[in-house]
Amino acid sequence: MAITVTAGANCTLEGVRASLLVAVLALALACAPGPSATAPWRAIACDSAVGSPANASDVPAFGTAGWKTDFARHCVPLSEITSGGPPRDGIPPLDRPTFDEAALADTWLEPQEPVIVVAEANEARAYPLQILIWHEIVNDTLAGRPVVVTFCPLCNTSLVYDRRVGGRELTFGTTGDLRYSDLVMWDRQTESWWQQATGEAIVGELTAMRLARVPSVVLSYEEFKRARTHMALCSRATARPRRPARKQGRDVAMAKTRTSVTTAPTRRRSRASSAIALSMLGCLRRHASESPRSRPRPSPTGWTTFGPRPP
Repeated sequence: MAITVTAGANCTLEGVRASLLVAVLALALACAPGPSATAPWRAIACDSAVGSPANASDVPAFGTAGWKTDFARHCVPLSEITSGGPPRDGIPPLDRPTFDEAALADTWLEPQEPVIVVAEANEARAYPLQILIWHEIVNDTLAGRPVVVTFCPLCNTSLVYDRRVGGRELTFGTTGDLRYSDLVMWDRQTESWWQQATGEAIVGELTAMRLARVPSVVLSYEEFKRARTHMALCSRATARPRRPARKQGRDVAMAKTRTSVTTAPTRRRSRASSAIALSMLGCLRRHASESPRSRPRPSPTGWTTFGPRPP
């Protein structure tokens, strides 16, 4: 098609060319692909992210005020981490646990109550769930090995890890946040955040680092006494009372449910929760195959009594 340009016309040949160039650029921009499909959280691979939707939002669904954590470094969508109600260490971890002998433990621990048992170099310790349900984390040292004993009441997951990573010894606390109803821990040395179910750092400096599993088993107190002649139980004297005002979030569910596990609501569920469960199952299967004697056995009493709140 010919373009006729006459003197005095409002448009010149150069003007037409400029208009066509602008139109071509606009069309190119309209047809260009959007931002890279690789979200920031996918830049670092970690097992905890298996099953998270590729288009999951990376906008934090929790508060970051007061934290020194490097939130730019993470391997899971930040939108999957939600507030559980309590503030940082509002569920206080135990750092210097004391232990009772059986004679004293008999006065406050029922035979059918569940305890997390950890053995190292012929030394065995038991951590009653009636204590861990209120504290969730115990930083301890067993036979010279730094360990962290963890329990998430919402998921009913009891896992023990070595506290050493990359030649550094860490101590852990509770963030007050959850990811798919599972406890999110933090370490005081780097303020990285850790998924309790996988033992993997998911936010912060140590993202994608993993804690080594320490063999453990849940037994009734009665079974533990029968199996061990020399034993020690985490004492109720160690437990610190909580502030009465902290009756919110997970605590409400735990206070109302003494003999069952409650699942906290989450805004969105996806395959990630199943992936975490499968990861845990794989760890447990590997441990069971390596240590047949440590396989959990069903108790005739049902392991359902969590006991009263520690004084």
